[in-house]
Amino acid sequence: MNNPIVLITGANTGLGLEIIRALFRSFECYTIILGSRSITNANLAIEQLQVEYPNSETKVSPVQVDVEDDESMQRAFDYVTKNFGRIDMLINNAGGQFDQYMYSGSLTMREMWNKSWNVNTTGTQILTHTFVPLLLKSSSPRLLFITSGTSTLAESKNPALPINHPPEKGWPKTRPSISAYRASKTGMNMMMCEWARVLQADGVKTFCVSPGFLATGLGGDQERNRQMGAIDPAIGAELIREVAEGSRDQDEGVIVRRDGIQPW
Repeated sequence: MNNPIVLITGANTGLGLEIIRALFRSFECYTIILGSRSITNANLAIEQLQVEYPNSETKVSPVQVDVEDDESMQRAFDYVTKNFGRIDMLINNAGGQFDQYMYSGSLTMREMWNKSWNVNTTGTQILTHTFVPLLLKSSSPRLLFITSGTSTLAESKNPALPINHPPEKGWPKTRPSISAYRASKTGMNMMMCEWARVLQADGVKTFCVSPGFLATGLGGDQERNRQMGAIDPAIGAELIREVAEGSRDQDEGVIVRRDGIQPW
């Protein structure tokens, strides 16, 4: 397989699927491994892509993988090892925002915080650790983590961002926050720094990519996100493709966003 082999987690919908579309639009030809918690949903996404890009030389294959399930990740590793032998790029896209489930009463505060970190940080760490041996078989390995603009400590008090506005005096606070999501993505940023350090001598180009506020189903309400000013997820996906294809290599080891570098 001479084409770059790309594994993308959480890729059957939302930003993950848009990343695949961006790679299909590229002048480069890829072999894409579409990771999804559900193999049925993965196959449905592939059928959709085949309709959209019937003549493309880029190929896409499904793999079932759930970042909350260690056995699932090991099975995915075994499958990719047997069928592909290496990966040239790992895009850690799988993630979730779960704060709203605490406010709705479907998760306790502890359950919601633990799930936020388990999916966005711990699960991503374990998946990366699992697949590093295949990444190191590449002659040009790349490791990408999809982070959030809400994760920056330096801009956490920027009043231009509505999410930073303090709520009114009194308790309990009636305006929901996404504190757990923000904290878990900030943790991911440090995790990326550690992977950049650990894999530096191996020549792995490592990045966080902050694609912007996107009109996806993150948080459970795509239309609400759009009404709040979220942009087309294809725009964020194009940034990720640019990083994947080397246009931001001067920014290796930091958090890349469209207008430059996201401050820590």
